[in-house]
Amino acid sequence: MKRIFLAIKIPPNENFNKLFYNLRFDLKNDNIKWVDPNNLHLTLKFFGETEEVKIDEISLFIRNIISNTASFSFKISNLGIFGSSYQPKIVWLGISKNNELINLAETILNNLKTIGFQRDRQNFVPHLTLGRINYLTDKEQFNKIIKKNNFSEIQTVNVNEIFLFESILRKEGPLYNVISSYKLIN
Repeated sequence: MKRIFLAIKIPPNENFNKLFYNLRFDLKNDNIKWVDPNNLHLTLKFFGETEEVKIDEISLFIRNIISNTASFSFKISNLGIFGSSYQPKIVWLGISKNNELINLAETILNNLKTIGFQRDRQNFVPHLTLGRINYLTDKEQFNKIIKKNNFSEIQTVNVNEIFLFESILRKEGPLYNVISSYKLIN
């Protein structure tokens, strides 16, 4: 069994890094497990623990879907949280509305049932997880910092390829190994 997911790699630019490291500094007194910037990705589908015999089938399925998909770009914008302002759980960056991204994700999610994977009940909400909140020393101050750093545009990402990753959970943080990559049409 392998813990796998399909995603778009996000190579952080200077604006992104500045925001990310400012956030980490401003929230240094809080207990937040920050994502390694080298692991940044936008998840299209989390498969979870998957039998290795199914991985080839998943890979072929993705290759067929991608064979007709053109390269596109999207904008990373708007800092936010999952959970409430009283009980925030995740710090994330949003993705500006993008039809190409939504269409790609919906096509994948809606057609996975053909190879035995039912669609999740949740809607696809494109975002980048920056950190998982364990404990905040001052929730009011945390919310002020989030609001202060909520910029309308942070980075443009050009999508020419998507990746099937294996996620190996470790104490020091997850390790992501590329199982397969799929080039989009230029």
